[in-house]
Amino acid sequence: MNHTYVVIMAGGVGTRFWPFSRSNYPKQFHDVLGTGRTLLQQTADRFDGICPPENIFIVTSDKYRELCKQQLPQLSYEQILCEPIARNTAPCIAYACYKIAQRDPQANVVVAPADHIILKEEEFQRTIQTALDATQGTDILVTLGIQPSRPDTGYGYIQYVPDADSPVKKVKTFTEKPHLELAQQFIESGEFVWNAGIFVWNAQSIIKAFEEYLPEIAEIFAEGKDVYYTDQEQAFVDKAYSHSKSISIDNGVMERADNVHVVLSDFGWSDLGTWKSLYEVSDKNDDLNVIDGHIMLYDTRNCIIKTPKDRLVVVNGLDGYIVAEYDNVLMICRKEEEQKVKAFVADAKERGAEFV
Repeated sequence: MNHTYVVIMAGGVGTRFWPFSRSNYPKQFHDVLGTGRTLLQQTADRFDGICPPENIFIVTSDKYRELCKQQLPQLSYEQILCEPIARNTAPCIAYACYKIAQRDPQANVVVAPADHIILKEEEFQRTIQTALDATQGTDILVTLGIQPSRPDTGYGYIQYVPDADSPVKKVKTFTEKPHLELAQQFIESGEFVWNAGIFVWNAQSIIKAFEEYLPEIAEIFAEGKDVYYTDQEQAFVDKAYSHSKSISIDNGVMERADNVHVVLSDFGWSDLGTWKSLYEVSDKNDDLNVIDGHIMLYDTRNCIIKTPKDRLVVVNGLDGYIVAEYDNVLMICRKEEEQKVKAFVADAKERGAEFV
């Protein structure tokens, strides 16, 4: 029996990717990179050879159940776990891990978001295997840490204990998105990596951690042991989520546990949280533009332009802009001011649900 399982978190709306990412069709279901595969499909593809298809579980909102099934037809409905409401990552991970442990107490589990880009697939698989080897039968919680290329203030940072002998390092501290000066100090110290939000552990270790650090969530999902894989599961989960608090796995467990380790990683990673991050990982033309669509450019540079293929778009005289159109919404915004996208979404919501 193969004891390796993969949990893909695919419930987020990805507001910062508006207007492409919408509540009825979030970014993980789009072919953002123009590869012919959506982000969700690419994430599942990445685990070919790591675990069999029947050991992959998707945790998503109940409104994306059919989208997941359409894009990953190899999975059964039983493998698509539907959250009735968004409760951040701790309840989502608890649900999946308690369910998996019910069927296979020896399970070794990888948890990964559905919307990350990984450019070096083989290196990623090697890194995951290193982590799985470390967690099999050992009471540790492993996260992947990305070697930082710049003092980015948009990522969390992990400080680790240098240990030349082992690729799996003990974690000292977690720091949520630091200000620029602190991020620069982190980079200079050489002891910090970006927190990729990809986790590896065996089922017993994560259950033990929930019992210790989030006992109320542990109690809620432990009660489901007799209904997982039955017709009563969804009704149980709907009730469980209504009682569960909203908290991330980082805040709830990883920052508090004393058995957290990190595997230093370098596999061409981006969390693809924003238009700017898509610009950074995409191929650019001679004028440093990223273009996807039927587009004519004049005197335009340093832009990312993504528009429908059936519409001719002419752009003249822009430098450093995002131009994005999808489903009757067109957004033009300076790349450096992309943090305003959330405000645009809030204002668009007031105008009508069809815009968000």
